[in-house]
Amino acid sequence: QLVESGGGLVQSGGSLNLTCTATNRGLRAYPMGWFRQAPGKEREMVATITTLHTPWYADSVKGRFTISRDNDKVQIYLHMTNLKPDDTAVYFCRGGRFQKDWGQGTQVTVSS
Repeated sequence: QLVESGGGLVQSGGSLNLTCTATNRGLRAYPMGWFRQAPGKEREMVATITTLHTPWYADSVKGRFTISRDNDKVQIYLHMTNLKPDDTAVYFCRGGRFQKDWGQGTQVTVSS
């Protein structure tokens, strides 16, 4: 029900924009968020956004990443700037009433 897009390979200091599209329009009634998982590491929360567009960010991305949403399109976005090699991971979006709906992920690779 959630499909991520926009990942890719970028040099350190570069930018990328991720999009997550919900095929179930009902998901627009719930908070949504971005997570990431690097090889050998636990999945971690990156940023979340409420239905009223209130954001939350992990300390590691504050000031560099911006989360937003379009409730009409049932999409959320992650605008990533000043990317670092440590940002390399598979990025997932999550949503749903019980926050159990996940996308398949999109790879972000930042080269040094």
